[in-house]
Formats: sequence, structure tokens, C-alpha cells
Amino acid sequence: MSTDTGVASALDRGSTGPLRYAGGAVVAIGAIVLVASLLAFVQVVPTTVAGASLFDVLALALVAAACCLIAVVVAAKLGVLDTAPDHTAGTSLAAVFGLVGLVVGGLVAAQTLGFSTLWPIGALAGAALGIVLAIVPQEDSALAATGGGFALLVGGVILTDVIGPNWRWQPEGLSAAFTPETTLPILLGVTGLLLAWVGAQAAAGFGTQGKARGASLLVSANAAGMIALLVVLISFIAVRGWGPMTEGIRFGLFWEPVTWFQPPGLDEYVVISAPLLWFHWPFVMEGFAITNAINGVAPAIVGTVWLVVGAVSVAIPLGVGTAVFLTEYAEQGRLTSIVEIATNGLWSTPSIVYGLFGLAFLVPRIGNGSSLLSGMLVLSFMLLPLVIITSREALLNVPDQYRDASAALGVSRWQTIKSVVLPAAMPGVVTGAILGVGRIAGETAPILLVLTGEPFPETGPDLLNFGAAFTSSFPFVELSFLNTDALLQPATALPYQLFATITAGVGDVGEGFSWGTALVLLLVVFAFYAVGIASRRYFDTKLQS
Repeated sequence: MSTDTGVASALDRGSTGPLRYAGGAVVAIGAIVLVASLLAFVQVVPTTVAGASLFDVLALALVAAACCLIAVVVAAKLGVLDTAPDHTAGTSLAAVFGLVGLVVGGLVAAQTLGFSTLWPIGALAGAALGIVLAIVPQEDSALAATGGGFALLVGGVILTDVIGPNWRWQPEGLSAAFTPETTLPILLGVTGLLLAWVGAQAAAGFGTQGKARGASLLVSANAAGMIALLVVLISFIAVRGWGPMTEGIRFGLFWEPVTWFQPPGLDEYVVISAPLLWFHWPFVMEGFAITNAINGVAPAIVGTVWLVVGAVSVAIPLGVGTAVFLTEYAEQGRLTSIVEIATNGLWSTPSIVYGLFGLAFLVPRIGNGSSLLSGMLVLSFMLLPLVIITSREALLNVPDQYRDASAALGVSRWQTIKSVVLPAAMPGVVTGAILGVGRIAGETAPILLVLTGEPFPETGPDLLNFGAAFTSSFPFVELSFLNTDALLQPATALPYQLFATITAGVGDVGEGFSWGTALVLLLVVFAFYAVGIASRRYFDTKLQS
């Protein structure tokens, strides 16, 4: 057999036949137990199945999967199944098993056996056992002993009611107590994930291919877990906030006068009516007032939007300009290194520090009080480091061939940057802005110090003021677009209003108002995300064309 044929045979081993089905069954059972345990932990599934405890059913499934896994290893030892395990499970797994054994051995010695002073002996014994199980036997035996043995242990503990309905464990020296409602889902979930990981390796015949399959399963499980966490978080808020947020919505179609005029020679006006759609959403169109049947968060929505718009308007031009200077003009040396360290440090600075800076430096110099302008500036300072970092990375990723080709045509450096480099880097710049907006839109600590006044105002900041008037001086017409007085007045925002409602208990509002405010805040942030994603796609399409 040639070397290439041998490698292909080793890589394909375990991909067909009974080994694949047996390993796949273990993976499927482990995944089902993991998902069911997570759903039981968040209390969205019933605790009984056909009259039996859900935890008992999951424990039986674990025992069945463990027996299947042990049977696979035994069949491989007897030569019935073709596997290629390594000589040991490896030093990495030995370190992991040793650490787990250290923790478990110490807990058992201290809490179960009562060895309050001799618990290090139990910890060391557990660590030694874990290391021995990983190093001494072959890989398949080690994984079967740890994964299958642990599953049998957990299943036996649950089925024999060692951890039963009345079980309660309060470790010595701790005020917290562990109950079956929280302990069993976590224990079952960890065991299910462990079994699925070992089953994936068994399905591939262990060895190098098995490690690759196991790593792929863990990465996939991590990605699925992140998506599930996001879905659970949004669903949890949406379920509780949907009712209060949509309460009192009314709409209809009716006829309303659009215009009217008096024809010459007639004493009556001619009225022209047209059908108009009437829509009223109290929670997002009303403020907070005693006369309102349903109080809303319209002023907080307006304040949040203006805060983000103002911060983005300040931070993006400054950040992109700084990134262009550092990347295209400045010499790569000590200066750029110092700026890079400074921007990374500023991005990791806690938001409350920015708020304190704004309170001590900006507020005394801008009206000597809380104002919308101070909030915009503080949030722009928070956004600026991220814009610099992401814009610089986007500019550095633009191929040098673009610059060289433009220079070969006799184009100046600035024209090259403006017409070639910046358009190519815009998708990355917009991505950084999207990430930054997601952070500043939900900040509470800075605006609590520099922006807020009344947490539940009746109206929001009236920043736009379109108007025109004749004057006695040239050009004899005065146009106004911006109400500068509104910039110097305090305002509210959704994060602060949510903080005042839940944490501080300000305002005569119920719990539903809090959840509705949280849902509106999520929708506002998602709206900013949608604008950013649409902008990025626009620049991507323009760049490709």
C-alpha cells in the first residue's frame, strides 16, 4: 500500500459502517441531553415527561449512551470495529483531567467526607487519578473511562435519588445553597456535552481524525451556544415587554379635509377631503404625564437618537482623519506606537471614568449643568478610540498595489487617499462604527452624570427648528434649522430611564413599563445596526462595481 493510500485510509477510517452509527448515536443523545438541560434550566419545558421526571429520563439517556460508548471501545479492542487510537489521550487532556480531578477531589474531601483540614490530600488524589486515566491507557480506553464512566456516575446519582427532590447542599462557609432545580440541569448539560465530544471522536475512529471531529463539535457547540444565548436574551425581553409596548395601539382610515378654497363669486368655501390613515402608538409616541391614559417613552427615544447622532457626527470624522494621518502620512515609529497604546487604553477605559471626566471638565464649561451637548461629547470620546482602531486596520488592509497604481498615473497622495484608499476601506470603517454605536447607545453611567435631568419628562429635546423670517439687514432673510438652546438643556435617554425605573425605583410605573422600555431600547439599537449594515453593503457594492 502506498503512503498516500495509507493516509487516505486513516483519514476515512470510521466514516462508514457500525462505528459511525454508534458514535453518531452517542453524539445525538449527548446533544439532546444538553439542549433539554438548558431548556430545563431556563424553565421553558415541563419537568415531567409521561408521568416521569424529566431529569430521570435524561439520566436514563445518559446511561444508555455511556453503555453504547463503552461497547464501541470493547468491540474495538476485540477487533470487531476498526479504530486507530493514539497511545495516550495526550498531555493537554491530562492537564484538563488533572484539573477537574483536583477540584472534584478537594470538594469531596472537604464537603462530603468532612476533611476540613486534610482536603488537599483528596484534591491531589483526584488530580493524580485524572492524570493517570489520561496518560496510562490508550486514547479510546481513557475517553471511555472518563466520558462513559462520568456519565454512568451522574446517571446513577440521579436515578438513585442521591440528588433527589429534597436534596439541598450548602457548602461550609458559603451562604449560597445548591438545589436540584439548578444543579441537575448544569450537571446533565456538562455530561451531555462531554458524551457528545467523546462520541464524535469515536465515530471517526479516534486518533488524529477523532481529535479533529471532537474539536469541530466543540467549536460548533460554542457557536450554537452564542446564538442560543442571543435568542434567549431577546426572546426573554420580548415576551415580557411586548404587551406593555403595544398596549393601546389604535389605527383606522377616515376622511379628513386636505385643503379648501373660496372660488370667485361664491360665498362658500370648497372643501376637498381625502382618506387618511390614522395611527397612534402611545408607548412610543407619548411622554410621561398625569393626563396620559398610557405613559410612553417618546422623549427618551428622541434623546437616545440625538445622543448617538451627535456622538457619531463628532467621532467618525475625527477618528477617520486620525487613522488616515497615522497610516498614510506619519512615520511608523515611536509616535504611532504611543498613539496605538493610547487608543487601546482609552477603548478599554470604564465608561464611568468618561462620565466623571465629563462632569468635572465639560459640565462647568458648557452651561454649568447637565446638557445634551455634554452627553454627545462624552459618548463621542468613548466612540473615538474604536473608530481610530478599526479605521486604521481597514486602511492597512488596503493593498499597496492600489496606492502604487494611482501614484504611477501621477495622482497626488491626497487624491489617492480620497479617491482610492478611503473608498476601499469604508466597509471596515462602517463596521467599526456599528460596533461602537452598539456600545454607546446602551451606556448609562456617563449620561447619568452629564446629561440627565427629569427621568420622565413630558416632551423630548426639540433640536430641529426650521423657520424663516425677514430682517432689516442683508441678506434680509434669516433661516434657522437648529435650536441651539436645546443642546444646553438636560434630557433623558432610554438607558437612564430604564435605570431609574428598575434600579432606583423612580416614577410611579409598573414592571411592565420597565420591560417595554428595555424592548424599545433593543429595537432602537437594532435600528442603528440596520442603518450601519445597509451603509456597509452600499460601500461594498460601490467598491465591487
